[in-house]
Amino acid sequence: MNGKANDTTGITGTTAPRNVIVVGCGPTGLLLAGDLATAGVPVTLVEKRPHKISNLSRAFVLHARTLEQLDARGLADELESHGRTLDRIRLFGRLSVALDALPSRFNHLLVIPQYEVEKVLERRAVEAGVRFVYETEVTGLRQDAAGVTLEVRGADGEVGELAAAYVVGADGMRSAVREAVGLPFPGKSVIRSVVLADVLLAEEPESILTANAVGDAFAFIAPFGDGYYRVIGWHRGRDVPDSEPLGLDEVKEIVRLSLGRDYGMHDARWMSRFHSDERQAPSYRVGRVFLAGDAAHVHTPAGGQGMNTGLQDAANLGWKLALVVNGHAGADLLDTYQAERHPVGKAVLRSSGGIVRLAMAKHPWTLALRSALTTVLNGVGPMGRKAAGQITGIGFAYPAPRGSHALVGTRVPDVALKGGRLYEALRGGRFVLVAPAAVVRAYGLDDLKGREDRLTVESWASDRRTTLLVRPDGYAAWAAESPDAPAVASALAAALGD
Repeated sequence: MNGKANDTTGITGTTAPRNVIVVGCGPTGLLLAGDLATAGVPVTLVEKRPHKISNLSRAFVLHARTLEQLDARGLADELESHGRTLDRIRLFGRLSVALDALPSRFNHLLVIPQYEVEKVLERRAVEAGVRFVYETEVTGLRQDAAGVTLEVRGADGEVGELAAAYVVGADGMRSAVREAVGLPFPGKSVIRSVVLADVLLAEEPESILTANAVGDAFAFIAPFGDGYYRVIGWHRGRDVPDSEPLGLDEVKEIVRLSLGRDYGMHDARWMSRFHSDERQAPSYRVGRVFLAGDAAHVHTPAGGQGMNTGLQDAANLGWKLALVVNGHAGADLLDTYQAERHPVGKAVLRSSGGIVRLAMAKHPWTLALRSALTTVLNGVGPMGRKAAGQITGIGFAYPAPRGSHALVGTRVPDVALKGGRLYEALRGGRFVLVAPAAVVRAYGLDDLKGREDRLTVESWASDRRTTLLVRPDGYAAWAAESPDAPAVASALAAALGD
């Protein structure tokens, strides 16, 4: 069927043992669905809303690690052409986290509205064959050893069921999937009555991203690229319900207090209030059901890590589900999703929460702490590099088995290969084995032996002696210095499910 059509037909059906249902048509769900379909897994993407990519999204930033993941799908360069790059993050007036020294092809931050990211991801998902079911709400769920059945209601009130081998809830903070499996979402609201406005400005800000906190006020301004700007603001003394009416004068006053002037903002096309929560589900998996993105964790907007963390969740889960559904790996592989991504979500909660609390600093000791951290992080030493690595995502590593090579579990940078770049080689969604050319010839590693759908073999462009197996998400699965043929064969068999 046409992937863009609103499809509520065929809601009731029999269980298909090789299909996956993804609930939620935001960036996380779109990336995951596209990855699964590219790997040959039948995918249905269920969305409560009509088919319309909204320009009211809050996310405006793609960080280096996310851009690397998008590069592995051939999408990063297109997105870079639509956005604007920034080589440092400025906070609190004086704090500047440098990005130009990042060990990445994307040693910058890309300022681009979420809806532009969604357009590219949706096109990829449609081309890969994802089936879209719009205006369909999840009302319940049951599962057993054979699969999962979603209870759904269409736009016309029709009640039915959708069945799958696995279900992924990428349906946001108020996730119906999370609620259906009975998972709590512990946490709290950090700040209330945050104001949002999309406005025109009479004066262009000096920086692509403008943010500052002064006294009781904080403000952030970012461009949409169509002439409008997104303004986010907060004032400690204005703690009112989200339903309280919002006028442009209130937004202007917060911006003037924070940034010194309101840039002549006018003609707001949309304004709203919201509250910012910090929450995380205790588990990202319940049987055959998974959570990803905001359904699994929500953070303050500070640092722009929310959408990025969700996209990286999807990149981690997709290839694992594909191997299991396609019969190449046991279901225990799926346990590594929780082991790898839950600690990252927790770390993002800490870092984004730390930034917003420093922005809200009021007491002398918190202001002194902010000043001290500003001095430390402005340097190019270990603390500054660690902060940049965590905010951009390139500093995260995953647990490795005891006795593993030091590279196992770490992010592999975009190294040069004889056939091009590593992240170009990853574009097929397969593992990439990189070895010295002599090792490839001696062990016949370029004979893929029926593994063409799961493995690419490349040689280093340099004289490096390490043999390295890179997972589809760009992390090291196995490595050895000058291994023998049985060791390589064993590593490939373990990773590829042979």
